Amino acid sequence: MLTINVAVLLVIVVVLRLRRRTEARSRFDEKTTVVIVLALGIMLAPTDLGQGIAGFLGQLVSGVSQAGQ
Repeated sequence: MLTINVAVLLVIVVVLRLRRRTEARSRFDEKTTVVIVLALGIMLAPTDLGQGIAGFLGQLVSGVSQAGQ
């Protein structure tokens, strides 16, 4: 039986939507893309991958803030 991970499906949808030309997008298209990306973020957040990304970004931000001092 074939199972599709919803997060992988959302990544594919986001990539396809972002590849479209900017001039061809309406406000509704842009809002829909934002909602899809937010849903993807919510789905990735509790996973190990999401925690790893959050940890990496936290280290990056703290390194940049320390470099600015």
